[in-house]
Amino acid sequence: MKCRIKWLDHMTFVGESGSGHSVVMDGSPDAGGRDLGVRPMEMLLLGLGGCTAFDVVSILKKSRQSLLDCEVEIDAERADEVPKVFTRIHIHFIVSGRNLDASKVEKAVALSADKYCSASRILEKTAAITHDYEIINLA
Repeated sequence: MKCRIKWLDHMTFVGESGSGHSVVMDGSPDAGGRDLGVRPMEMLLLGLGGCTAFDVVSILKKSRQSLLDCEVEIDAERADEVPKVFTRIHIHFIVSGRNLDASKVEKAVALSADKYCSASRILEKTAAITHDYEIINLA
């Protein structure tokens, strides 16, 4: 896996993925940025959310659940001192579908957290990561 980050100006960068996609990253104005894109540390949380959501959706589909939607909300805290690593991360899943089996949702979240999500496994080195979920069963 490869990627490339190119500095544009001020504190604005463009990240280009090996698969050909790009994203703008920028700092806050107090750090010399112009608020033109997502912060680099926010990118880590977005990656974590995408990684774990990918797992949960995949597991639930394989479990033949009638899944209609999956959202992940993440709340995190960082250390006050440099390096300002994440120290606490809470991941909340909102899973919607028809006749979803709560035990299968719980198992999917646990499997992602404990086995499959590479981003979680990396970030747990500095952060206490917790998870919960809610199920919205639609008619």
